[in-house]
Amino acid sequence: LSLLESECRKANVEIVSGISVDKITKENQFEIETASGKFLCESLVIASGGISIPKMGATDFGYRIARQFDLKITEVRPGLVPLVLQENERNIFGELSGISIDSFVKCNKVGFRENILFTHKGLSGPAILQISSYWKEGDPISINLLPDADLSALLEDNSKNRIELINFISNYFPKRFAEIFCRTYFTSKPLNQYSKKELSFISEKFHNWIILPSGTEGFAKAEVTLGGIDTAELSSKTMESKKIKGLYFIGEVVDVTGWLGGYNFQWAWSSGFAAGKFV
Repeated sequence: LSLLESECRKANVEIVSGISVDKITKENQFEIETASGKFLCESLVIASGGISIPKMGATDFGYRIARQFDLKITEVRPGLVPLVLQENERNIFGELSGISIDSFVKCNKVGFRENILFTHKGLSGPAILQISSYWKEGDPISINLLPDADLSALLEDNSKNRIELINFISNYFPKRFAEIFCRTYFTSKPLNQYSKKELSFISEKFHNWIILPSGTEGFAKAEVTLGGIDTAELSSKTMESKKIKGLYFIGEVVDVTGWLGGYNFQWAWSSGFAAGKFV
């Protein structure tokens, strides 16, 4: 922030904050009516972001301006957001809140290898946040809870062992998770009492745990907003509207969404830089 303010001072930028925009019109110039008076400008850059995390001040301001000037907006929904499990699963796995497991999560032919995190409402963690951007209501999600091992082979190698299933699984997972997961899907007994078919079922459940989320935790918990100003409405070189000369949209208000890891920050800076060269 200090760097930004320093650069603004060098460029004689006037920063006005704490005011609301009441109306924007354009004839020869843009006229912006605010509680602190009118501002006239030839170039207007909308950098208002999406509607994620409204408690930080996020609003639909950018979308309203786009609609006013007849720009197309693609479907807006939460992205990089925790998922909520069905009620019966929440009642079971809510007890595991805080437990994290390295997993491979897949949905709609897209997959991520990172941790999942159990919450009171469902699942979060990097892998879940990533896959949430590709998930839509009704889509199943496949979770490989043991991506670095072949549980089928491990169970077969120990098929004559008298160790209880829960105790055996606890060698690879937190014990509390092993207990709840096994008791939910299997009858826990010594490994030597399972048939090959039963051992195959156990392996499949851990390597391909299918969940059908009931939804997400919404914009309040979403790190980004999917959708926004249709990129077809803007110049990819300048970020200027193809319909309205001098009107620019940059950052998250545009229908561009990145993965976790700074990609969305980078898009905000890069699109801002692109527009800044032409404003």
